[in-house]
Amino acid sequence: MQLRVPLLLCALAAALFAGVPARAEVSDVAVKAAFIPKFARYVTWPASASARGQIVICVIGDDPFGNMLNQAIAGQSVDGHPFVIKRMSSASGASDCAIAFVDGSHAGEALAALAHQPVLTITDSRSSSQHGVIHFAVVDGRVRFFIDNAQAQARGLTISSRLLALAIGVTQR
Repeated sequence: MQLRVPLLLCALAAALFAGVPARAEVSDVAVKAAFIPKFARYVTWPASASARGQIVICVIGDDPFGNMLNQAIAGQSVDGHPFVIKRMSSASGASDCAIAFVDGSHAGEALAALAHQPVLTITDSRSSSQHGVIHFAVVDGRVRFFIDNAQAQARGLTISSRLLALAIGVTQR
């Protein structure tokens, strides 16, 4: 009987994995690009900001996405509002952004410029120690994110409890 249990487990494992193709590795940059428009479904902007016809995603500073962010928004909308992407070197002129991915060495300046705007700021641990409302990090090989809910509330943004539950850390104070 002792010999049958390991053989049974091996046979079961072989059956489970037989014919399953190796999963193609997706870059963490592609995953982040896919996350960004999805966040919009779980954020409520103040009425003054949500009256705009489009959801403008700004990439401020270095653009790690290339065409991946364009592909992520293709054909997507939230409550009938289509996405538009603006790429800019600084936060100057970012007043129409609903979402701003801030990257690079000038992240601190851009975040300060947007501090009192109803903008969902997103940062990445790979390029900046500065934190936006949402901050990406790769943990155990997976793209995860932290949420600064206090910062969101100070900007007039309400983040759904469903998104807060997915974060690996939430700052409330």
